[in-house]
Amino acid sequence: MTQVEVHTDAGIVGRSISAGNHDIITSQLLPRIVGMNPFHSEAIWDRMYRFNRKPVAKGLYIAAMGSVDIAIWDIIGKALGLPVCDVLGVFNTKVKVYAAGGYYEEGKGVDELVREMTGYVKEGFRSVKMKIGGEPMALDHERVRAVREAIGPKIDLMIDANNRWTAAEAIRFGRMVEKYNPFWFEEPVEPDDFQGCAEVKRVLDIPIAAGENEFTRWGARDLIQAQAVDVLQCDTILSGGITEGRKIAALASAHHIPFSPHGSPHMALHLLASIPNALIMETYPAVESQYNLALPLFPVNDGCIEVPRVPGLGIDPSPEMIRKYKVS
Repeated sequence: MTQVEVHTDAGIVGRSISAGNHDIITSQLLPRIVGMNPFHSEAIWDRMYRFNRKPVAKGLYIAAMGSVDIAIWDIIGKALGLPVCDVLGVFNTKVKVYAAGGYYEEGKGVDELVREMTGYVKEGFRSVKMKIGGEPMALDHERVRAVREAIGPKIDLMIDANNRWTAAEAIRFGRMVEKYNPFWFEEPVEPDDFQGCAEVKRVLDIPIAAGENEFTRWGARDLIQAQAVDVLQCDTILSGGITEGRKIAALASAHHIPFSPHGSPHMALHLLASIPNALIMETYPAVESQYNLALPLFPVNDGCIEVPRVPGLGIDPSPEMIRKYKVS
């Protein structure tokens, strides 16, 4: 994991997780905002965006902007001695979460998948997500059936195709698994196929979730105008940070669409706690518990987590851990 650090002349360090090109952050973005007041978050975002020689609303440049923007909000919270959600305006101090897993792995069959998903339920999750689209439809149907029977009807089950199918294929599979009452069908078609996604949404009774491949409010606007989603999933970092995420969430709210960002929960949590149309937050318990010692897992109680009550985002790594793992 790589963290971005933005330092102030007051000695406050803002941190975020990097999801953009590091060269863009260090050589283009940070030099443009030196000397600016971190409380001027809208002006900082606009300067990063507009002072690009040829502004584009997609790609690694926007992801890099999102990384810097979130670090700016960490500074603001720390400067005020408040959690970022308090600065944004709290709507809810608890956020519903789901365990994203169910990945395809060598030697992992249906029995192993079922053990994984029921394990998340035992950990306190009331919503789980599994992958589909990586096996023949008959086998994926069996995987969905087995998980639904194992977790029971009261646990939300999301299915995620990661843009695997054409619209016709996604509709065919959706009809195969509708009886298992999926909470949503995520990214059924290729990310640029707005028309196909809209067709899947129109035909199936399963809510369609998408948007993690879109950037900024303009990409969210296009997806919504295409009537392609029931749940909007723009990534908090990739789509431009908290500053832009608030605009995206408001745009979704104006169309009565719930917002459920893809990606790092540590970057999305305070944004979700501050908006009325937050649906649920993605977490990765299997991955984070194995590989990410810097950001401990949130304790889950009855499917929800409490927003940390510490200044900023609450993601500063412990000095002891830095000393142990630092490479020079």
